[in-house]
Amino acid sequence: MESIYAALLLHKASKDITEANIEKILKAAGVDADKAQLSKLVAGLKETNIEDIISSAAAVAPVMATPVVSEKSAGATPKEEKKEAEEEEEEEPTGIGSLF
Repeated sequence: MESIYAALLLHKASKDITEANIEKILKAAGVDADKAQLSKLVAGLKETNIEDIISSAAAVAPVMATPVVSEKSAGATPKEEKKEAEEEEEEEPTGIGSLF
């Protein structure tokens, strides 16, 4: 995963996304680089428009943040809905959301 972050950093800085450049970033961060993984990543990114991927991800994010009405709360009373909302608030965030 770190190699993907390094590739995105290089892209943002308008630098060439090469195995050597990614490896330099990983070494600077104290991460051991997996050379086979770097080769696959660089090869895959040569045929990819990173801006399109970023745009696609940005378009999906608001959809993923939209609350979904569960079957459980479909016919619930306001008191039951409030209880369910409180239970949902107590859940710890996971994934990338837990970083914020």
